[in-house]
Amino acid sequence: MATPRTTIDFIFDFGSPNAYLAWQVLPAIAERTGATVNLIPCLLGGIFKATNNQSPATAFGEVKGKLAYEGLETRRFVAKHGLTKFRMNPNFPVNTLLIMRGLVAARRMGVGDTYLSAVLAAMWETGEKMDDPEVVARVLSAAGLDAQALLAATQDPEVKAELVANTEAAVARGVFGIPTFFVGDEMFFGKDRLGQIEEEAVIQARGGVK
Repeated sequence: MATPRTTIDFIFDFGSPNAYLAWQVLPAIAERTGATVNLIPCLLGGIFKATNNQSPATAFGEVKGKLAYEGLETRRFVAKHGLTKFRMNPNFPVNTLLIMRGLVAARRMGVGDTYLSAVLAAMWETGEKMDDPEVVARVLSAAGLDAQALLAATQDPEVKAELVANTEAAVARGVFGIPTFFVGDEMFFGKDRLGQIEEEAVIQARGGVK
């Protein structure tokens, strides 16, 4: 009988630049460890509200040197992994409710991978204003997707409910921000934990033997 594959749950929202950066590295980790990545669409704003958390810009804006250091760490990560396409979105922060509902809808329609790639690139490579429905429609159409059908589906009560349920379930697991990852019951927060995630995936693939 085949050994079950280890699963890495990725609590995800397009609005996090660190989620974009982590996604560029995570597939290679999954390939090396034989794990499967389970990307779970959630609303970062909903997580913040439920946990009384704040964005780093708000939480650390008055801390001298903190945000500058966060920028340095991002540049180091980008350089280490050769992520030359990454750009901070000039419209940041972007309200991601529409595009997150769109991701849920796209996955239901069997075009989730294409949608994910197109919207990630628009958010963190070409700097599109992805809370503008007209911009979103243009981006989706350029990717060969049915923009009208996808945007219409964002108003489907089942799509809305799935995104809310995902967000509530993430909070119930202890999530307070994005990107958060689970390997089994082990939680990891932030792109800087990807090394630990890989180590845990290897351990779980061995049946928990270190």
